[in-house]
Amino acid sequence: MGPSNEIIESTTELSATMRKYLVTVYRLCELVEAPGAFVSTSAAAASVEVSAPAVNRMIGRLRDLGLVEHERYKGIRLTPEGTRAALRQLRRHRIIESFLMKVMNFDWHQVHEEADTMVTATTTPLIERMWQMAGSPAFCPYGEPIPHADGTIDDLHDVLLSAAPQHVNLVITRVRTREADRLEYLAALELVPGAQLQVYHAAPFNGPLQLKLEKSRDRDVYRIVGHNLAEMLRVRPLEG
Repeated sequence: MGPSNEIIESTTELSATMRKYLVTVYRLCELVEAPGAFVSTSAAAASVEVSAPAVNRMIGRLRDLGLVEHERYKGIRLTPEGTRAALRQLRRHRIIESFLMKVMNFDWHQVHEEADTMVTATTTPLIERMWQMAGSPAFCPYGEPIPHADGTIDDLHDVLLSAAPQHVNLVITRVRTREADRLEYLAALELVPGAQLQVYHAAPFNGPLQLKLEKSRDRDVYRIVGHNLAEMLRVRPLEG
């Protein structure tokens, strides 16, 4: 079932640049594990690679539309309507990623940048057809939940691998990095969404983690990853 006309109209009223800013603020909050938090304007400027004055002008326009709040010395944060607009745009992006990988057979380290290029020029009806052709996925190739058409999203209730308990059966839910070389490296280590593992040993003082991957009933594989790499993966306890 496709999105309502109201949802389509509320998305297309915003320019591509406006939607990019909203998604940027949403992603910055995700990275610091603080949904709804204030984000500094300098961080937003660095993420979209524009000057501070340009960011301030766009923030003023988004504030006038009721999509962001701006407080001096704190920065900006999304309003509930701004969050819904960001999630509707993220839905488009993650559907394109899924389509490129599942239908067009791109590798997972390629689809993020391709989706960045395509998302501003792809219509909502085409996006929904892509979603259907990709098998109506609930998650993007990186394990992130695909938001619903109404601008809501499901919570995975997962944690960073670096903070996961030891000797507990875990499953990788999602990957936080989009850097192509890191994605290729994670794929080579078989640390991808859906992989089952345990934290076999964690060295103190943010040292490396020894992981045990469950490959089959009679064979396990061990991997050593640094703390920084472990912070790029999110996991949850394996049900059952």
